[in-house]
Amino acid sequence: MKGHIRERSPGHWAIVIDVRDPVTDKRRRRWHSFKGTKRQAQTKCAQLITEAEGGAAIDPSRITVTEFLERFERDWLIVHVTARSRERYQYALKHVHRHLGARPLQKICPADLAAFYAALLQGGLASNKIKLIHRVLHRALGQAKVWGIIRDNPAELVKPPRAPDQEAQMLQPDQAARLLDRLRGSRPPLYLLASLALGTGARRNELLALRWCDLDLAAARLTIEQALEQTTAHGIRVKGPKTRHGRRTISLPPHLVDELRQHWRDQQERHLAAGLGRIPDDAPVFARAAGGGYMNQQTVTRQWNDQMAAIEMSGVTLHSLRHTHASMLIAAGVDVVAVSRRLGHASPRITLQTYAHMIAGGDDKAAQIVGAAFGSKAVADNVRKPGKKGLTR
Repeated sequence: MKGHIRERSPGHWAIVIDVRDPVTDKRRRRWHSFKGTKRQAQTKCAQLITEAEGGAAIDPSRITVTEFLERFERDWLIVHVTARSRERYQYALKHVHRHLGARPLQKICPADLAAFYAALLQGGLASNKIKLIHRVLHRALGQAKVWGIIRDNPAELVKPPRAPDQEAQMLQPDQAARLLDRLRGSRPPLYLLASLALGTGARRNELLALRWCDLDLAAARLTIEQALEQTTAHGIRVKGPKTRHGRRTISLPPHLVDELRQHWRDQQERHLAAGLGRIPDDAPVFARAAGGGYMNQQTVTRQWNDQMAAIEMSGVTLHSLRHTHASMLIAAGVDVVAVSRRLGHASPRITLQTYAHMIAGGDDKAAQIVGAAFGSKAVADNVRKPGKKGLTR
């Protein structure tokens, strides 16, 4: 890296540094104004060269937010996230392009982001979506910092509007039983999908990606090896779970083993009647009637919502059944680590954060335990002390 000084007027100097542009990778010049003696200007020039070589100096580039985000999508987004996540990122970045795109990237400050989030909220955008936009923008600006385009990440100093606290929806045991009763005989097999969700806690896309080879009915085991992903660009395709904890084996209760065996017999009969031969081991458990491929997640969700409206249980989602499974296990005293593994959570802490508040009667039980340990002795001691005034109601 080279640099030189040029005197503009007595005591005023232009310091010129040759650097490589971090966005275009082309050589360019940085100009700095300096006031002082020639020796001081030479010292400052050497200092700027050292800072630039070490990555500490930030080029006062005119790159706009949109220009940077285009590079971020091209060089980082495509490489590091799944197609489905990429669609969520792109949705979030559309708002950034529209509101901040023409601004110089290095001029963006925390106050700009706070005003941006406020404008989105006043425009009617839900706070949870603004929170998504903040997370994506924080990641993008963090990458700009890594690439040496900005010195600080302004998103680190800004908080998006707080989303209202929402408890995970769940059913009481009698409600879950009533749901299954009303779904019996439904087509497509929403009953079996609901029964598996309640009995295993698996996610919708994990169940829809389930193959017969993932089941060991003799051992009453189900293995989650994959999940479905549906995107605009690629349609329906199979992918691995988000984390290594997502790959797991789940024990099945006896009633689910019986239901899956009956479902396999029914599916086998339909295949044979259609002249398609026996079902291959890698065939989906929940297969489309036409062609036998994987079912469309959005179609299943739409059919589920229609069915819930028909049986007057609107608001109950397939994910509600996962919450119900987890909360029932925790309330029954099942170890949180075991529940976490069954759900495929990356950490038991996630399980506790999500479901601990659902444990009905936990505080009453705590009071009973404390009372049994200390209450009787405290009452007895108080009785043995006549004349001591106590509190009355």
